[in-house]
Amino acid sequence: MRFLSTRSGSLISLLVAALVVLFAAPNAAAAPAAPAAPVAAPSVPIAGTFTDATGGTGTATGTFTPSQFVASGDQLLAQGVADVTLVDSAGQVVGSESRTVQVPVDTTAIAASCEILDLVLGPLDLDLLGLVVHLDRVHLNITAEGGPGNLLGNLLCAVANLLNGPSLDLNGLIALLNQILGILS
Repeated sequence: MRFLSTRSGSLISLLVAALVVLFAAPNAAAAPAAPAAPVAAPSVPIAGTFTDATGGTGTATGTFTPSQFVASGDQLLAQGVADVTLVDSAGQVVGSESRTVQVPVDTTAIAASCEILDLVLGPLDLDLLGLVVHLDRVHLNITAEGGPGNLLGNLLCAVANLLNGPSLDLNGLIALLNQILGILS
């Protein structure tokens, strides 16, 4: 019986592996990939009520689709299209409307909390005159919650951000939101 040299054995192993990959792998050119579905512009559901012609309470439902963010003074506004359908108290559709609108954006939630302290202590073993104390890893995270009525949270956030400059760069925020909206649309 004749044995193959190590070099020719490696070459045959490589050839067998290449043939297995060639014939076992699905043919990529057999079926073209389906085109990616277009991403719909982000929209937000809106709902409300109105007084109809009979004095009853009708409903207004629809969507708001933002197209861009703009500033009016120091107020952030979302500009877009509101598509609304009005239904009276009897359940009959009164009408539908599609209109370009600007709505204010609440920016108080942007800086609603701030990190005050993030302290991580590793394991600690102490022998205090025969009393053995073992402390595992400790992670202390203190966060201040700002907002109306949160006096201590507002104070601590203000102190923690003293050197950070203005808390809200409206033009930078608008540019960032418009970039994100452009990516999503």
